[in-house]
Amino acid sequence: MNTNKARRKKITALVIIGLLLLLFYGKNLTERQAFKNISNTFKEVYNDRLVVEGYIFRISENLFRIQKLVDHCNINYDYSKVIEEIAEHEKNITEIVRAFEKTNLTDQEAEFLADFSSIIDNDLQIKNYGLLYSDSSGINNSQVMLYDQKISIAQKDLDNLSKIQLEEGEKLINKANIIINRSQIWSQFEVALLIILALSLYFILFRNKKSYS
Repeated sequence: MNTNKARRKKITALVIIGLLLLLFYGKNLTERQAFKNISNTFKEVYNDRLVVEGYIFRISENLFRIQKLVDHCNINYDYSKVIEEIAEHEKNITEIVRAFEKTNLTDQEAEFLADFSSIIDNDLQIKNYGLLYSDSSGINNSQVMLYDQKISIAQKDLDNLSKIQLEEGEKLINKANIIINRSQIWSQFEVALLIILALSLYFILFRNKKSYS
């Protein structure tokens, strides 16, 4: 009778140990996935947020240079190649925008970026410097003001895009913190499993020996 009872206890303990080992294995898989998610999250922060913020800065720099060339058309300066200079800055902006478009865009980002691209492609293409300034009539104030207004709208699009980077970056960091907190909870659960495993081994290896002695 005692032998059957001891055997049942041993089988029960072995079943518990088996279940605990399965839980350890599941916890290990969960932790691997958590680390993978954290890695992907920080990659996204870098590739789609920090790199993009660099794109926005470079676009703003080129846009500022275009505005400077437009607004300073009355200063003594060799403007024989000004159209080519403006076109070069617009080309730089277009290339950066193409790289921007390949990142993981939110709906808002896609909207602001499309509006910005439309302004660059359709409203800031200066084909003739005479539209801005001529020796006979001087500065074409209305045209300069029109270009300035379009540049201001384009800059607002960039400001909104920059704001989105901060918001989305904060969301990604919060997501990473949630994953880390879950991992810490699983670690505490693992400690509890180890205690249960140790007690199970104790009952198998020592309690049974005491009952037989």
